[in-house]
Amino acid sequence: MFPIRDHNPSGRTPYVVYLLLAANIAIFLATLGIMDDPRLIGRFYYDYAIIPARISDGDGWQTLVTSIFLHGGWMHLGGNMLFLWIFGDNLEDEMGHLGFALFYLAAGIGAGLIHVLSGPGSMVPTIGASGAIAGVMGGYLLLFPRARVDILLILFVYFRIFTIPAFVMLGAWLGFQFLGGFSSDPDTGGVAYWAHTGGFAVGLVLTLPLWLKRGGRGFWQCTDGHPPHPEQKYRLSPSRIPKIPRS
Repeated sequence: MFPIRDHNPSGRTPYVVYLLLAANIAIFLATLGIMDDPRLIGRFYYDYAIIPARISDGDGWQTLVTSIFLHGGWMHLGGNMLFLWIFGDNLEDEMGHLGFALFYLAAGIGAGLIHVLSGPGSMVPTIGASGAIAGVMGGYLLLFPRARVDILLILFVYFRIFTIPAFVMLGAWLGFQFLGGFSSDPDTGGVAYWAHTGGFAVGLVLTLPLWLKRGGRGFWQCTDGHPPHPEQKYRLSPSRIPKIPRS
């Protein structure tokens, strides 16, 4: 089950989102050639991925930024870019191009620092834009909690699109990150759950001034938590399980 789109159109062209998408894809394609060489990829990750023990020793601070633009595989890249595409344009619309670019970097850096704190002695390299994009999701939740999001459910041969409020989808996602964080070991690698949780919290906090400027609770009351503009309409045609004739 994963989101495929929201019903929250942006009022301006999201140039920064486009630039981030292009940069992440281009860098991933440029590193494909060294993925199968353990020596080269190991050195590359040492130079550009977050290694908590290294940062704990006061070295490699630049990796808090460079790691945000690296991905370990097609699914890793595709999932992150999908979430950025769905939720990023609306924050850029509200924050402006420069404001959103700074917000994105700050959320990514904050997520990286929280990941380091979760396992300061870990030597496992960490890469991915997930922390920064989690920050985007946190900001989106604060500004548009009741914006409608389409969720695609895939269950074997059953496909169905559901429309749910953003706070349900984002709240469930955050809950899974908490559960994953408490059950994972940062010294063994895997998903950086605390980077996701931390990025979400950083994004929410960084969006607070904008939310207050818009009126805070009054902004929610005026919009009922929906986008402050007409929502995009989509025609949903639910799929059915195909019937298999019996001989």
